[in-house]
Amino acid sequence: MNSQDLTRRHFLTAAGIGTLGLVAAACGIDSTDDAQQELGPELTYNPDLGGTGVNPVGSISVSVEAGRLGRDVALVNAQGTAVKGEQSPDRKTFTVSEPLGYGAEYTWRGTAIGDNGKKAPLRGTFTTLAPDSQINVVVNVADGQTVGIATPIILQFDGTIEDKEAVEKALTVTTTPPTEGAWAWLGEDNGSRAHWRTKEYFAPGTKVRMDAKLYGVDMGEGAYGAADVTSDFMIGRSQIVKADAASHQIVVIRDGAPLMTLPCSYGTGDLDRNVTRSGIHVVSEKYEQFNMTNPDAGYFDIPERWAVRISNNGEFIHANPETLGVQGASNVTNGCINLSLEGAQQYFETAVYGDPVEVTGTRLDLSEADGDIYDWTIDWGQWKSMSALGGEPKTKDVPATPKGAPVPASKSKASG
Repeated sequence: MNSQDLTRRHFLTAAGIGTLGLVAAACGIDSTDDAQQELGPELTYNPDLGGTGVNPVGSISVSVEAGRLGRDVALVNAQGTAVKGEQSPDRKTFTVSEPLGYGAEYTWRGTAIGDNGKKAPLRGTFTTLAPDSQINVVVNVADGQTVGIATPIILQFDGTIEDKEAVEKALTVTTTPPTEGAWAWLGEDNGSRAHWRTKEYFAPGTKVRMDAKLYGVDMGEGAYGAADVTSDFMIGRSQIVKADAASHQIVVIRDGAPLMTLPCSYGTGDLDRNVTRSGIHVVSEKYEQFNMTNPDAGYFDIPERWAVRISNNGEFIHANPETLGVQGASNVTNGCINLSLEGAQQYFETAVYGDPVEVTGTRLDLSEADGDIYDWTIDWGQWKSMSALGGEPKTKDVPATPKGAPVPASKSKASG
């Protein structure tokens, strides 16, 4: 019954008892104000009640005009558990403060009290979106880890990212002190991968935080981010290996001064698979003992000591007693940098993830075909153009190990 109906009923009742004065008085009532006083406060829901496909990290709230929300206001899931939320200081708005689940129904509960003292219940539901698929991501650097000055941040996704721009907008890197860097999308490798690299090596002692706010991000083709990922880590001391193949030695530079000089043998020869690649390699793993295999060179599961991986194409710096007689004089290996047992252990004990190994003087350059961390072989201008936000992202599929290159070491193999 609307306010006009109420006014008419009042008029007819007065007329029925024949009281002209009452009829005249009834005609002067503000019927709209009278009806409004019978109503509770007006509520505004975001999203609208009954909504579907709601993003679980979108703005979700309820607000009241001409009143305030009760302290019992809550948004609950299908199990009746309230999600986290906060009321504004004036108690006019309640805002959800945590992500909701995918493909779930949520219900408003509680009351609102109008300025006129009337109450109104919160009621109604909405449903969040249900992705066709969810994509997870793994980051290469763990919380609290101390790493070398050439460390890139690597995000390896377990699916192909169609909307790289949307994903990259959700990625943030914060450094103390401020350090210039950029994201780049590299070739697909069992899923998309984004690397963040600095323009120059990190300054020692830099603090780094990476935030990937990926949950709720539409990655394209019905795929959404499965979870947020963060990483807080520290850059340690500066250690650079200068590896000039023509010198038959490596020089380890610590904080700008020589730490050790070790005679060695590099890979060389007519076969490309035997050539140590020139370019900035990055230390990624190390093992006190590692079984090395290179079918093309005719050896399988040979245990080698003090092995430091510098590329995923099978290149290590490691001990090899069989080349001891030529170390410091000739390059005869199958791609690795060979040291004596004593020298290899000495270097091994100083190496950390992310240390650069600058190889020069060979006829082949490190490239995308050689493994997962070839970031420093790309000049800065090209690197920035590989950002989805700063240029056309690079998505070409390239095999990790092309035909004729050393066997990948990711499955306990190495070139030797």
